[in-house]
Amino acid sequence: MALPRLHHLAPLVLMAVAGGCASLAGSGDGRFVARSVEFDGVRMPYQVFVPAASARGPGALPVVLFLHGSGERGDDGRRQTEAGLGPYLRAHAADFPALAVLPQVARGEEWSGRNARLAVAALDAAIREFGADHGRQYLTGMSMGGYGSWNIALADPGRFAALVPVCGAVRPPRAERPGLRVEAVATEADPYQAMALRLKDTPVWIFHGARDDVVRPDDDRRLHAAFQQADARDVRYTEYPQGNHNAWDATYADPAMWQWLFAQRR
Repeated sequence: MALPRLHHLAPLVLMAVAGGCASLAGSGDGRFVARSVEFDGVRMPYQVFVPAASARGPGALPVVLFLHGSGERGDDGRRQTEAGLGPYLRAHAADFPALAVLPQVARGEEWSGRNARLAVAALDAAIREFGADHGRQYLTGMSMGGYGSWNIALADPGRFAALVPVCGAVRPPRAERPGLRVEAVATEADPYQAMALRLKDTPVWIFHGARDDVVRPDDDRRLHAAFQQADARDVRYTEYPQGNHNAWDATYADPAMWQWLFAQRR
């Protein structure tokens, strides 16, 4: 069963975190600002990367929602910037041309249910505060965040202009992580086909390491095949032959991925 559409939420309390507006490097570079969102008594911290004025193109900014992996869970509001997209943004603080929203899920929890709704609420808050192009919203995540990308996209298939799930999957990778799954299709007889049919009109580029022994690439291979069978609009699959679980550094360092992503529009 699909999640409720995520933009139909009860009122949220948004709070700025003091001291969150320090520049990453020089005053002319992009910067992270710290924020948090609260819903139904639960607070989720998030960071927003605000691009340098010199890096922005004409018109409203594109915006990227990034979901971190298991190792970055917590409540410090910073760890989610230390792996995956965050280091790439720091290295490209002068020229990254988009807003990026990096929420943080609590220890021991997954990117599903209320946490998925809070992540989208953080995205909505950043769009309101900093301005963004509603037709150029993008969603990416790594490992646990790859699963979360599918959860969020399936809850509102028409929202995102493109998806980039990295080393995620569909089913739980190990018995001790039963909650790590794409919950929207967990009861489907063929979850891969169900996902492909629901998202076939959304451009997707999936990345995985062939030697990944944490989240094996089998699910992504099956999912890519299901998208092909569904005659999907634009679904790509890149598998790094020598790559293990860390497929995110190569993915976010790939200029072709960013060129493709920012070319997609709703």
